[in-house]
Amino acid sequence: MLSLLEKRSGRCGGATVIVDRGMAYEDNLAQIKARGHHYLVASRQSERQAWFDELEEEKDWQELIRQPSPRNPGQKKSRVWIKRAETAEHLYVLCRSEGRKAKDEAIRLKPEKRLLADLARLRKRIETGKLKHSEKVYEALGRLKERYPRVARYWKMDYDVVEQKLDWQEDHEKKERALRLDGSYLLKTDRKDLTTEEAWRLYILLTRVEDAFRDMKSPLSERPIFHHLQHRVETHIFLCVLAYHLLIAIEKSFLDQGIHTSWATLREQLSTHQVVTAVLPTTDGNLLKIRRATTPEAQHRLIYRVLAIPEEVMPPIKTWLPAQEEDLQG
Repeated sequence: MLSLLEKRSGRCGGATVIVDRGMAYEDNLAQIKARGHHYLVASRQSERQAWFDELEEEKDWQELIRQPSPRNPGQKKSRVWIKRAETAEHLYVLCRSEGRKAKDEAIRLKPEKRLLADLARLRKRIETGKLKHSEKVYEALGRLKERYPRVARYWKMDYDVVEQKLDWQEDHEKKERALRLDGSYLLKTDRKDLTTEEAWRLYILLTRVEDAFRDMKSPLSERPIFHHLQHRVETHIFLCVLAYHLLIAIEKSFLDQGIHTSWATLREQLSTHQVVTAVLPTTDGNLLKIRRATTPEAQHRLIYRVLAIPEEVMPPIKTWLPAQEEDLQG
Protein backbone atom coordinates (compact mmCIF):
# COMPACT_ATOMS: atom_id res chain seq x y z
CA MET A 1 0.00 0.00 0.00
CA LEU A 2 2.87 2.36 0.75
CA SER A 3 4.31 1.71 -2.71
CA LEU A 4 0.96 2.45 -4.35
CA LEU A 5 0.53 5.66 -2.35
CA GLU A 6 4.05 6.82 -3.22
CA LYS A 7 3.47 6.11 -6.89
CA ARG A 8 0.15 7.95 -6.91
CA SER A 9 1.36 11.00 -4.94
CA GLY A 10 4.89 11.13 -6.37
CA ARG A 11 6.29 11.44 -2.84
CA CYS A 12 9.00 9.13 -1.55
CA GLY A 13 9.24 10.36 2.01
CA GLY A 14 8.05 13.26 4.12
CA ALA A 15 4.35 12.36 4.05
CA THR A 16 2.23 11.66 7.14
CA VAL A 17 0.47 8.29 6.96
CA ILE A 18 -2.74 8.04 9.00
CA VAL A 19 -4.07 4.59 9.91
CA ASP A 20 -6.53 3.28 12.46
CA ARG A 21 -5.76 0.93 15.32
CA GLY A 22 -6.34 -2.17 13.20
CA MET A 23 -3.04 -1.44 11.42
CA ALA A 24 -1.13 0.18 14.29
CA TYR A 25 1.28 -2.72 14.79
CA GLU A 26 4.92 -1.95 15.44
CA ASP A 27 6.15 -3.68 12.27
CA ASN A 28 3.78 -1.55 10.15
CA LEU A 29 4.96 1.64 11.86
CA ALA A 30 8.57 0.56 11.35
CA GLN A 31 7.94 0.17 7.61
CA ILE A 32 6.40 3.64 7.41
CA LYS A 33 9.38 5.09 9.28
CA ALA A 34 11.89 3.17 7.14
CA ARG A 35 10.49 4.80 3.99
CA GLY A 36 11.03 8.27 5.43
CA HIS A 37 7.38 8.97 6.25
CA HIS A 38 5.72 10.03 9.47
CA TYR A 39 2.74 8.27 11.05
CA LEU A 40 -0.33 9.21 13.04
CA VAL A 41 -2.27 6.27 14.46
CA ALA A 42 -4.91 5.34 16.98
CA SER A 43 -3.06 3.26 19.54
CA ARG A 44 -4.14 -0.29 20.22
CA GLN A 45 -6.21 -1.27 23.25
CA SER A 46 -3.23 -2.59 25.23
CA GLU A 47 -1.34 0.67 24.80
CA ARG A 48 -4.36 2.69 25.90
CA GLN A 49 -4.53 0.67 29.12
CA ALA A 50 -1.03 1.89 30.02
CA TRP A 51 -2.34 5.47 30.05
CA PHE A 52 -5.30 4.67 32.30
CA ASP A 53 -4.24 6.98 35.15
CA GLU A 54 -3.63 9.92 32.81
CA LEU A 55 -7.02 9.35 31.15
CA GLU A 56 -8.71 9.43 34.55
CA GLU A 57 -6.75 12.43 35.80
CA GLU A 58 -8.93 15.54 35.50
CA LYS A 59 -6.11 18.05 35.03
CA ASP A 60 -4.93 19.61 31.75
CA TRP A 61 -7.85 18.59 29.54
CA GLN A 62 -8.68 21.02 26.73
CA GLU A 63 -12.10 21.07 25.12
CA LEU A 64 -12.02 21.34 21.35
CA ILE A 65 -14.16 24.01 19.79
CA ARG A 66 -15.95 22.25 16.95
CA GLN A 67 -17.82 24.75 14.84
CA PRO A 68 -20.96 23.60 12.98
CA SER A 69 -20.96 23.84 9.22
CA PRO A 70 -21.58 27.45 8.07
CA ARG A 71 -24.31 26.05 5.82
CA ASN A 72 -25.90 24.18 8.69
CA PRO A 73 -25.72 26.38 11.83
CA GLY A 74 -28.07 24.00 13.69
CA GLN A 75 -25.63 21.11 13.35
CA LYS A 76 -24.75 19.49 16.69
CA LYS A 77 -21.19 18.34 17.27
CA SER A 78 -20.34 15.87 20.02
CA ARG A 79 -18.05 17.33 22.69
CA VAL A 80 -14.39 16.28 22.60
CA TRP A 81 -11.61 16.86 25.13
CA ILE A 82 -7.90 16.32 24.45
CA LYS A 83 -4.71 16.21 26.53
CA ARG A 84 -1.08 16.23 25.43
CA ALA A 85 1.61 13.82 26.62
CA GLU A 86 5.09 13.18 25.26
CA THR A 87 7.78 10.54 25.49
CA ALA A 88 11.27 10.58 24.01
CA GLU A 89 9.95 9.25 20.67
CA HIS A 90 6.28 10.09 20.47
CA LEU A 91 3.59 12.66 20.92
CA TYR A 92 0.47 11.15 22.50
CA VAL A 93 -2.94 12.77 22.36
CA LEU A 94 -5.34 11.49 25.01
CA CYS A 95 -8.94 11.98 23.87
CA ARG A 96 -12.38 11.84 25.43
CA SER A 97 -15.51 12.00 23.30
CA GLU A 98 -19.20 12.02 24.16
CA GLY A 99 -20.05 10.39 20.83
CA ARG A 100 -17.37 7.75 21.28
CA LYS A 101 -18.66 6.92 24.77
CA ALA A 102 -22.11 6.04 23.41
CA LYS A 103 -20.50 4.00 20.62
CA ASP A 104 -18.28 2.05 23.05
CA GLU A 105 -21.28 1.21 25.22
CA ALA A 106 -23.27 -0.02 22.22
CA ILE A 107 -20.37 -2.08 20.89
CA ARG A 108 -20.05 -3.89 24.22
CA LEU A 109 -23.75 -4.30 25.02
CA LYS A 110 -24.76 -6.27 21.92
CA PRO A 111 -22.08 -9.01 22.07
CA GLU A 112 -22.51 -9.22 25.85
CA LYS A 113 -26.20 -10.11 25.43
CA ARG A 114 -25.25 -12.76 22.87
CA LEU A 115 -22.55 -14.20 25.13
CA LEU A 116 -24.96 -14.55 28.07
CA ALA A 117 -27.60 -16.13 25.83
CA ASP A 118 -25.04 -18.66 24.50
CA LEU A 119 -23.87 -19.45 28.04
CA ALA A 120 -27.48 -20.11 29.05
CA ARG A 121 -27.90 -22.46 26.08
CA LEU A 122 -24.66 -24.26 26.96
CA ARG A 123 -25.82 -24.70 30.56
CA LYS A 124 -29.11 -26.18 29.35
CA ARG A 125 -27.26 -28.68 27.14
CA ILE A 126 -25.24 -29.77 30.18
CA GLU A 127 -28.28 -30.01 32.47
CA THR A 128 -30.29 -32.05 29.95
CA GLY A 129 -27.40 -34.47 29.45
CA LYS A 130 -26.76 -33.55 25.81
CA LEU A 131 -23.21 -32.51 26.71
CA LYS A 132 -21.54 -34.84 29.22
CA HIS A 133 -17.80 -34.92 28.60
CA SER A 134 -15.88 -32.20 30.42
CA GLU A 135 -13.40 -31.73 27.56
CA LYS A 136 -16.30 -30.93 25.23
CA VAL A 137 -17.61 -28.36 27.73
CA TYR A 138 -14.21 -26.68 27.93
CA GLU A 139 -13.99 -26.64 24.14
CA ALA A 140 -17.40 -24.97 23.96
CA LEU A 141 -16.31 -22.36 26.52
CA GLY A 142 -13.14 -21.73 24.54
CA ARG A 143 -15.15 -21.16 21.38
CA LEU A 144 -17.37 -18.65 23.19
CA LYS A 145 -14.32 -16.75 24.42
CA GLU A 146 -12.97 -16.65 20.87
CA ARG A 147 -16.32 -15.54 19.46
CA TYR A 148 -16.80 -12.75 22.00
CA PRO A 149 -13.26 -11.61 22.94
CA ARG A 150 -14.36 -8.01 23.50
CA VAL A 151 -16.69 -8.93 26.38
CA ALA A 152 -15.70 -12.44 27.53
CA ARG A 153 -12.78 -10.95 29.48
CA TYR A 154 -15.29 -9.33 31.86
CA TRP A 155 -16.90 -12.64 32.83
CA LYS A 156 -15.54 -15.48 34.97
CA MET A 157 -16.79 -18.83 33.67
CA ASP A 158 -16.48 -21.90 35.89
CA TYR A 159 -17.41 -25.50 35.21
CA ASP A 160 -17.70 -27.95 38.12
CA VAL A 161 -16.74 -31.34 36.68
CA VAL A 162 -18.08 -33.30 39.66
CA GLU A 163 -21.44 -31.55 39.82
CA GLN A 164 -21.53 -31.05 36.03
CA LYS A 165 -22.62 -27.49 36.60
CA LEU A 166 -21.73 -24.36 34.65
CA ASP A 167 -21.72 -20.96 36.36
CA TRP A 168 -20.54 -17.51 35.38
CA GLN A 169 -20.26 -14.20 37.12
CA GLU A 170 -19.22 -10.71 36.15
CA ASP A 171 -15.69 -9.56 36.96
CA HIS A 172 -16.78 -6.26 38.48
CA GLU A 173 -13.26 -4.85 38.81
CA LYS A 174 -12.41 -5.36 35.13
CA LYS A 175 -15.85 -4.22 34.00
CA GLU A 176 -15.71 -1.05 36.07
CA ARG A 177 -12.29 -0.24 34.64
CA ALA A 178 -13.62 -0.72 31.11
CA LEU A 179 -16.62 1.51 31.83
CA ARG A 180 -14.30 4.28 32.99
CA LEU A 181 -12.39 4.01 29.70
CA ASP A 182 -15.54 4.29 27.55
CA GLY A 183 -15.31 7.25 25.24
CA SER A 184 -11.54 7.54 25.51
CA TYR A 185 -8.93 6.79 22.88
CA LEU A 186 -5.25 7.45 22.34
CA LEU A 187 -3.49 8.89 19.30
CA LYS A 188 0.23 8.43 18.71
CA THR A 189 2.54 10.15 16.25
CA ASP A 190 6.25 10.63 15.71
CA ARG A 191 5.53 14.25 14.68
CA LYS A 192 6.21 16.17 17.87
CA ASP A 193 6.03 19.43 15.93
CA LEU A 194 2.22 19.21 15.86
CA THR A 195 0.03 20.92 18.41
CA THR A 196 -2.42 18.70 20.27
CA GLU A 197 -5.35 20.07 18.29
CA GLU A 198 -3.54 19.76 14.93
CA ALA A 199 -2.80 16.09 15.61
CA TRP A 200 -6.43 15.38 16.50
CA ARG A 201 -7.82 17.21 13.45
CA LEU A 202 -5.36 15.42 11.17
CA TYR A 203 -6.47 12.04 12.47
CA ILE A 204 -10.16 12.90 12.09
CA LEU A 205 -9.55 13.24 8.33
CA LEU A 206 -9.62 9.42 8.38
CA THR A 207 -13.38 9.55 9.04
CA ARG A 208 -13.89 10.84 5.49
CA VAL A 209 -12.36 7.64 4.14
CA GLU A 210 -14.46 5.58 6.55
CA ASP A 211 -17.60 7.40 5.38
CA ALA A 212 -16.71 6.50 1.79
CA PHE A 213 -16.40 2.80 2.63
CA ARG A 214 -19.63 2.95 4.63
CA ASP A 215 -21.39 4.38 1.58
CA MET A 216 -19.88 1.68 -0.64
CA LYS A 217 -21.01 -1.12 1.67
CA SER A 218 -24.47 0.19 2.63
CA PRO A 219 -26.25 2.58 0.22
CA LEU A 220 -24.41 1.19 -2.81
CA SER A 221 -24.52 -2.45 -1.58
CA GLU A 222 -21.05 -3.32 -2.81
CA ARG A 223 -21.04 -6.36 -0.53
CA PRO A 224 -21.62 -9.25 -0.72
CA ILE A 225 -19.97 -10.03 -4.04
CA PHE A 226 -21.38 -13.24 -5.48
CA HIS A 227 -19.21 -13.42 -8.63
CA HIS A 228 -16.67 -16.23 -9.01
CA LEU A 229 -14.67 -14.89 -11.96
CA GLN A 230 -12.03 -12.23 -11.39
CA HIS A 231 -13.05 -9.97 -14.28
CA ARG A 232 -16.65 -9.96 -13.03
CA VAL A 233 -15.54 -9.07 -9.52
CA GLU A 234 -13.42 -6.22 -10.90
CA THR A 235 -16.35 -4.99 -12.99
CA HIS A 236 -18.63 -5.12 -9.95
CA ILE A 237 -16.18 -3.03 -7.89
CA PHE A 238 -15.58 -0.61 -10.77
CA LEU A 239 -19.31 0.05 -11.13
CA CYS A 240 -19.61 0.60 -7.38
CA VAL A 241 -16.77 3.14 -7.44
CA LEU A 242 -18.40 4.84 -10.43
CA ALA A 243 -21.70 4.94 -8.53
CA TYR A 244 -19.91 6.38 -5.50
CA HIS A 245 -18.56 9.28 -7.59
CA LEU A 246 -22.12 9.92 -8.79
CA LEU A 247 -23.44 9.74 -5.22
CA ILE A 248 -20.90 12.30 -3.99
CA ALA A 249 -21.59 14.60 -6.96
CA ILE A 250 -25.32 14.50 -6.14
CA GLU A 251 -24.78 15.23 -2.44
CA LYS A 252 -22.37 18.08 -3.26
CA SER A 253 -24.91 19.62 -5.65
CA PHE A 254 -27.35 19.86 -2.76
CA LEU A 255 -24.66 21.12 -0.37
CA ASP A 256 -23.79 23.90 -2.83
CA GLN A 257 -27.44 24.96 -2.64
CA GLY A 258 -27.30 25.04 1.16
CA ILE A 259 -29.33 21.83 1.49
CA HIS A 260 -27.85 19.22 3.86
CA THR A 261 -29.11 15.80 2.90
CA SER A 262 -27.82 12.33 2.14
CA TRP A 263 -28.21 9.98 -0.79
CA ALA A 264 -30.21 7.58 1.39
CA THR A 265 -32.78 10.32 2.08
CA LEU A 266 -32.94 11.36 -1.57
CA ARG A 267 -33.40 7.77 -2.71
CA GLU A 268 -36.26 7.27 -0.25
CA GLN A 269 -37.96 10.46 -1.41
CA LEU A 270 -37.57 9.53 -5.09
CA SER A 271 -38.92 6.01 -4.54
CA THR A 272 -42.51 7.32 -4.81
CA HIS A 273 -41.90 8.75 -8.29
CA GLN A 274 -42.38 5.69 -10.45
CA VAL A 275 -42.68 4.57 -14.05
CA VAL A 276 -45.98 2.86 -14.89
CA THR A 277 -47.38 1.13 -17.95
CA ALA A 278 -51.01 1.63 -18.95
CA VAL A 279 -52.53 -1.00 -21.30
CA LEU A 280 -55.55 0.25 -23.29
CA PRO A 281 -57.66 -2.09 -25.51
CA THR A 282 -58.95 -0.63 -28.78
CA THR A 283 -62.09 -1.36 -30.80
CA ASP A 284 -60.11 -3.26 -33.48
CA GLY A 285 -58.76 -5.78 -30.96
CA ASN A 286 -55.25 -4.31 -30.62
CA LEU A 287 -53.65 -2.97 -27.46
CA LEU A 288 -52.01 0.38 -26.85
CA LYS A 289 -49.29 0.32 -24.19
CA ILE A 290 -48.20 3.68 -22.79
CA ARG A 291 -45.15 3.71 -20.53
CA ARG A 292 -44.54 6.96 -18.69
CA ALA A 293 -43.51 8.45 -15.36
CA THR A 294 -46.09 9.49 -12.78
CA THR A 295 -46.60 13.18 -12.04
CA PRO A 296 -43.75 14.39 -9.79
CA GLU A 297 -44.63 15.66 -6.34
CA ALA A 298 -43.22 18.84 -4.79
CA GLN A 299 -40.23 17.05 -3.20
CA HIS A 300 -39.46 15.33 -6.51
CA ARG A 301 -39.52 18.64 -8.37
CA LEU A 302 -37.11 20.17 -5.83
CA ILE A 303 -34.64 17.31 -6.30
CA TYR A 304 -34.80 17.54 -10.09
CA ARG A 305 -34.41 21.30 -9.98
CA VAL A 306 -31.25 21.12 -7.84
CA LEU A 307 -29.78 18.45 -10.15
CA ALA A 308 -30.87 20.33 -13.29
CA ILE A 309 -32.97 17.36 -14.43
CA PRO A 310 -36.24 17.94 -16.35
CA GLU A 311 -39.34 17.19 -14.32
CA GLU A 312 -40.44 14.90 -17.14
CA VAL A 313 -37.65 12.41 -16.56
CA MET A 314 -38.70 10.32 -19.57
CA PRO A 315 -41.01 11.01 -22.53
CA PRO A 316 -44.07 8.75 -22.83
CA ILE A 317 -43.37 5.62 -24.90
CA LYS A 318 -46.36 4.33 -26.92
CA THR A 319 -46.38 0.80 -28.29
CA TRP A 320 -49.07 -0.86 -30.42
CA LEU A 321 -49.41 -4.55 -29.77
CA PRO A 322 -51.80 -7.09 -31.29
CA ALA A 323 -53.97 -8.67 -28.61
CA GLN A 324 -52.77 -12.23 -29.39
CA GLU A 325 -49.13 -11.16 -28.98
CA GLU A 326 -49.92 -9.69 -25.60
CA ASP A 327 -51.48 -13.02 -24.59
CA LEU A 328 -48.33 -14.87 -25.66
CA GLN A 329 -46.12 -12.49 -23.66
CA GLY A 330 -48.32 -12.87 -20.61
